[in-house]
Amino acid sequence: MMTMKPNRRQVIATGAGLAAATLATPAIAASAIEWRMVTSWPKNLPGPGVTAERLAARITAMSGGRLKVKVHAAGELVPPLEVFDAVASGTAEMAHTASFFWQGKVPAAAFFTAVPFGLTPIEHITWIDHGGGQAIWDDLYRPFGVKPFMAGNTGFQMGGWYRREIEGLDDLKGLKIRMPGLGGEVLRRLGATPVSIPPGEIFPALQSGVIDATEFLGPWSDAAFGFYKVAPHYYWPGFHEPNGTGEALVSVKAFAALPDDLKAVVSAAAAAENARALGESEWENGAALKRLIDDHGVKLKRFPDAVLDAARAESEAVFADFAAKSTENARVWASFQAARERLGQWSRVSQAAFLTVRDS
Repeated sequence: MMTMKPNRRQVIATGAGLAAATLATPAIAASAIEWRMVTSWPKNLPGPGVTAERLAARITAMSGGRLKVKVHAAGELVPPLEVFDAVASGTAEMAHTASFFWQGKVPAAAFFTAVPFGLTPIEHITWIDHGGGQAIWDDLYRPFGVKPFMAGNTGFQMGGWYRREIEGLDDLKGLKIRMPGLGGEVLRRLGATPVSIPPGEIFPALQSGVIDATEFLGPWSDAAFGFYKVAPHYYWPGFHEPNGTGEALVSVKAFAALPDDLKAVVSAAAAAENARALGESEWENGAALKRLIDDHGVKLKRFPDAVLDAARAESEAVFADFAAKSTENARVWASFQAARERLGQWSRVSQAAFLTVRDS
């Protein structure tokens, strides 16, 4: 068998090619784009804190290191409830948070996390992706130079932790409860006093008596905070938040500066993490709820019918008042309500009906 020996020109060309490749490697690394992600969550908090870390790692890996995202937990770079402003001002290129924190800035923002008696997690994803929700969300944040993505979901929420039992509507009178968003307004109309507190500050407020009750997420995340140590009554259903969408906020300016393939990476990473986090929360919540009851003596209780009926009625009143305040609000509510009606009919004869039969 004849072996071909490279000639002098081939050797020189090959050597030049290897040298060029060697020189190109550090050049690519040197040109990597670096983003700061600020979050509203304590570092590695089960649920949203884990999601933020994983989203940053996913973007970095999917981009081959061309877009590196560094996570700053709540308070490391900016306070937890100022991450929207940080992205809007350019202090950070990205954030991970929840939209209902911006209700004072963008009244309709709450609809993109959760709404009392609103959409379930799958229904909410369907509204955003297929029912026009994303376009409305983009329009709401565009004046601030911010683009939102669904990027994590903690699933169905629990009704919250209470230091004392709730046996009827009278027990809500004067109750100080940590509950942001439209759910807080519903409870205010029922006589409670809603308080907005960043996640990392909830436990000391509950322990010291600054608040009498709190809601947060589901059993997995709630157990990590140890709420059961001072408020043993754990109520369901979480009528105020039947969904738990986390949002990734991205600077419009920073996003526009990316090449098209890296824009696609950011979008795909957010969508992948949204699906991953929802499944993870469902899995972990099931185990965490059992541990809370079996190992910590948590008392799982259903809200009285009188409370649920009154909350449902007040929710509809809150929506009507909200929609009447501006054309922007009316547009959001009309889209959300149309999705709830369209998807609700199907959910009743599919998921709800099946679960009733399966678990009977």
